[in-house]
Amino acid sequence: MREVLYPSGDLAEEFPPPAAWTGKPWMHAVGADGHAKLQEMLDGSPGQPRWRQLNFLSHAGASIALLCTVVRVGHGNQTILLGRDMRAMSGLQQRLVQAQQSLERDYGKLRDAEARYRVLFKTAAEPIMILDAASHRVLEANPAASQLLTRPDGRSTRPLVDLFVPTDRPQLEGLLQQVRTQGGTQQAELTLAGESKACVVAATLFRQQSASLILVRLDGEAQVHDAGKRNPLLNLIERAPDAFVVTDPAGRIQAANTTFLDLAEIARADQVLGESLDRWLGRPGIDLDVLLGNLRQHGSVRLFATRLRGEFGALVDVEVSAALISEGATGRLGFAIRDVGARLPGPTREVTGTGRSVEQLTQLIGRVPLKDLVREATDLIERLCIEAALELTTDNRAAAAEMLGLSRQSLYVKLRRYGLGDLAGNGEEA
Repeated sequence: MREVLYPSGDLAEEFPPPAAWTGKPWMHAVGADGHAKLQEMLDGSPGQPRWRQLNFLSHAGASIALLCTVVRVGHGNQTILLGRDMRAMSGLQQRLVQAQQSLERDYGKLRDAEARYRVLFKTAAEPIMILDAASHRVLEANPAASQLLTRPDGRSTRPLVDLFVPTDRPQLEGLLQQVRTQGGTQQAELTLAGESKACVVAATLFRQQSASLILVRLDGEAQVHDAGKRNPLLNLIERAPDAFVVTDPAGRIQAANTTFLDLAEIARADQVLGESLDRWLGRPGIDLDVLLGNLRQHGSVRLFATRLRGEFGALVDVEVSAALISEGATGRLGFAIRDVGARLPGPTREVTGTGRSVEQLTQLIGRVPLKDLVREATDLIERLCIEAALELTTDNRAAAAEMLGLSRQSLYVKLRRYGLGDLAGNGEEA
């Protein structure tokens, strides 16, 4: 080698200085695995350049791949070795190989999972079907379900609804619609057509490739899977006109019945699970804390008056009764919430005129600022005292004013303010 040039700064840092290679054979710069290829390139006939990959040795002893070709120039049979840096390309090739290996591993796992799924799906004794969530069309069925769906002539299959008696078909449609909107797993007991045999239909919503599908299972053991028959109390709570909520010790909802969803203006039950009851109940950060404190101290709370806020701004007056179901970090709290907004008002101590009753004032606590409550309470007490004085003195204004420690003029001002008595009719206003 007579002259060595490094056009790239990176190569100049990796390779020895040009002086270290000047005057030495070309084989000195190439690894042992490239001697034969380099010699073949040097001995080749002139013509179309042939590119070969050679591994050159860096000053640290590592191999650097270069794509090289030999070009002969001039009449002195001089030879120039041109090389391209292949490290970027090698890095891309290495990442491509790693990505391909990763895809192969993932594809292998998917094939194994699909094989296990197919075995379970084909060998299951209970009928299993996969339906399109929108059209309720059967997309796939295992052998047990195919036997039910096949028509007597054996030439075609029938829809899922045809498997059941006509009176139960609307219930099946409602079940599939409910699982589509609410998600989770829903169950219903239906009667198979032609057999008069009850079975439990369990439907589960899942998504696959941006499509909503429903997995439907038919189980003839109705008494095992019918939760409503196993526990009538749970079925009663779900259908009760009062709202029922179960939370953890921190007030996060774990279960709620349909009435609570209606009061909170929520469409699906899964939208409230894990949320704090404080989001809908009473004043944020106040009412729920009061309830939780009393539950921890006394174990139960009765007729706690507050309000329930809906998602769209509706406010409902409610009474809350709660109980501590179990203690500890994994305990449960049960809340019974009753809508009292439409309840007819009971007998109260009314005050004539525009004033409020005592019961009405107490119901305003938490809804009206304290200074306004104090002002109304002061007016109420003053009015009650004047009425009592007039009653004791048989409507003698002078005696009533003396009993109250007021001048007659001040008493007349207050009488006029509260609309008590007939000042003009008695000729006393002047």
